[in-house]
Amino acid sequence: QKVIVPECLKQEMSQDMWIPIPPALVGMYEWPLNRPRKLVRLTALENELGTPAEIWAMTEFDSPTGSHKINTALAQAYYAKQAGRKVLVTETGAGQWGTAVAAAASMFGLKAKVFWVRNVMQWKANRLQAMKNYGAEVFPSPSETTKTGRQVLEKNPEHPGDLGIAISEGVETAAEDPEACYVLGSVLNHVLLHQTIIGLEVMNQLRKADREPTVMISCLGGGSNFGGFILPILGSMLVEQKKNIKF
Repeated sequence: QKVIVPECLKQEMSQDMWIPIPPALVGMYEWPLNRPRKLVRLTALENELGTPAEIWAMTEFDSPTGSHKINTALAQAYYAKQAGRKVLVTETGAGQWGTAVAAAASMFGLKAKVFWVRNVMQWKANRLQAMKNYGAEVFPSPSETTKTGRQVLEKNPEHPGDLGIAISEGVETAAEDPEACYVLGSVLNHVLLHQTIIGLEVMNQLRKADREPTVMISCLGGGSNFGGFILPILGSMLVEQKKNIKF
């Protein structure tokens, strides 16, 4: 509870079937996040491939920060604000999560500190500028800011960095500041929970289009995109004892 917001820890361990979304947060998902996203049929791709299959895509790229990451960044920032925290601390690899945290922090008047894997940060100048435009403080990881970073740099001053080091620097920073909390962009249950807004919208829009999916395909790194996309449909499939959907 010292590092992660208590409400997120509560959601992490919850056995409840449904977790209500606070009305204020619902309003922010509608705007500025512009949800629900549109599920669109890719007829031009179907024609190019010459396939009898229907191909549909969820437009998560159409978010203020360009990816699905903002879905959970917004929720975690909201709960942090409610808990009286003033600083969001995190790590980022490719930079999408760092951008989402910077944006979400700015929406709630919070500060953001982002530890960014050094070798990626060095060639993504535009994304770095985007984070700074949102008001975030961005550190190349490993950095001189933390004990962890200094220990790594002492052994190798040219260390390119990796996600494990960036996470360690972020957790250390959050643990030392009572006004800060550490926010995560993938892997954990509460992150997947927030991302199920994707799959729930997919289910609703497929129902309106009188369609049922047979194959659901998504990119996967830490798992929040894939999980948010498929978990609601997977859950309903298991309840209804269907086995005709491939993931």
